[in-house]
Amino acid sequence: MGNNRYKIFVSAYACEPGLGSEIGVGWHWVLEMSKHFDLWVLTRRSNQHTIEPWIAEHPEYSHIRFLYFDLPKWARFWKKGLRGVRTYYNIWQWLTNGIVRRTMQENNIRIFHHLTYGNVLWKVSSYGQKQFFIWGPAGGVETIPEEYSRLYPRKMQLVERLRRTVAGNLKFNSGFKRRCKNADLILCKTDILRQHIPARYRDKAILFTDVAVDNLLETPAITESAPEKRVEFITVGRLDPWRGFDLAIEAFAKATEKNANIHLTVIGKGADKERLNALIAKLNMTDKVTMAGAVSMERYQEYMRNCDVVVNASLKEGAVTVSFDSMAMGKPLICIDTTGYTRYFSPEYAEIIQRNDRKSTIQALADSMVKLTDAHTRYEMGKKAQLAGNQFTWASRGEEIYAAITKATKEKGIK
Repeated sequence: MGNNRYKIFVSAYACEPGLGSEIGVGWHWVLEMSKHFDLWVLTRRSNQHTIEPWIAEHPEYSHIRFLYFDLPKWARFWKKGLRGVRTYYNIWQWLTNGIVRRTMQENNIRIFHHLTYGNVLWKVSSYGQKQFFIWGPAGGVETIPEEYSRLYPRKMQLVERLRRTVAGNLKFNSGFKRRCKNADLILCKTDILRQHIPARYRDKAILFTDVAVDNLLETPAITESAPEKRVEFITVGRLDPWRGFDLAIEAFAKATEKNANIHLTVIGKGADKERLNALIAKLNMTDKVTMAGAVSMERYQEYMRNCDVVVNASLKEGAVTVSFDSMAMGKPLICIDTTGYTRYFSPEYAEIIQRNDRKSTIQALADSMVKLTDAHTRYEMGKKAQLAGNQFTWASRGEEIYAAITKATKEKGIK
C-alpha cells in the first residue's frame, strides 16, 4: 500500500464477517478503514476461522494484518452471560496490552483505535490510549427510565437501576475520566454520551453512528400494494427488555382496534422471550403476532423483502442495523428517538417517536402503525426511504471515517 497512508492499530475484540450486531459492525469498519489506512487489527482467535477464508476469497483486502489472541479454551469455559463476557473482555484487554505495545513499536505505528467493544465503561489498552487515541464509536451510558423498567423481570430491573446509578455518577469514574483525557478523538453514538463527556474534553467528541446500509442487500423495486392486502409489520433484534419489543406489541394491539387486517412478526431470540409470549397471550394477539425466533441472514432478508413496515421500539440504541436496512429495502420505519442513529432519518420516510411517558409512547407508536396501513402512504415513504438509503452505504460511512480521523490527526500534527 502507499507510503503516505496512516498506520493504525485497531483493537477489535468483536470483528467477524457475515454477522450482525457489534461484531458485524466491527468487521465493516475494518474493511472500510482499510481502503484509506494501513491496518493492524487485533481480534479474538475464535474469529480467525471465518476471517481467514473470507480474506482468501477477497484478496483485495489481503493487506489487512490480523493478529489473534484468546485465552485457552479451558480458561474461558465460564464466559457466559453479560458478567462473564465483560470479565473475559477485561482480562483479554489486559493480556493483549503487550501485543499492542510490541506491534506498534516494531512497526512505528502512532495511531491506536479502540473499535470494539464500544462500551465507554469497559477497559481499553493502557498502552494504546497513551498514543494518538481514537475511541469509538462508543456508547453504554444510555439508560431506561424506571417507568419502563419496572415492568421488566426482577433481574433486569436491578440491572437498569444499576445502570442509572453508574450513569449518574460518571463524573466520579476514574477510568472513564482517564480515557476521556487521553483520547484525541471520541466518536459518540448518541448525544446522551457526548453530554456525559467532561466539558473540558467535549471538543474532542463528535456524533458518529456505527452502522450503515448493508452492501449485500438486494434492493427491490418499490410498488404500491393493493388496499385490501394484509399489512405486514416486522421488528428485529435480540429479545432484551430494553429493546422495546413489549412496547411494539402493545402498540400493535392498539392498532388492531383501528385496522384488523395487520400482522406483526418478531424476529430474534433472547431472555425476554417468555415475558413477550405471555404478553401476546394476555392481549389475545396470538393469531396476529408471530414470534419467529432467530433466523439466518437469507431468511432475514426474505422477511425484509416481504414486509411492509419496519418497527424499532428500542429505548436506548445508538444504532440499529435493521433501521438502515429498511431504507435500502424501501420500507417505512417506525422508531423511537434515541439521540443516536435517528438523526439520520427524516419524517419523509420514518415515523420518529419521542420517548415520553410509557403510555404516550405506546399510543404514538400505535398511531404511526395505523397511519402506515394506508398503501399509498407506505408507497410514497418507501420510495423516499430507498432514495435516502443510497447516501448511507458502508462506502459513504468509510469516507466519513476517513475524514474524521484525518482531520483529528492533522490538528495534532500526526504525519
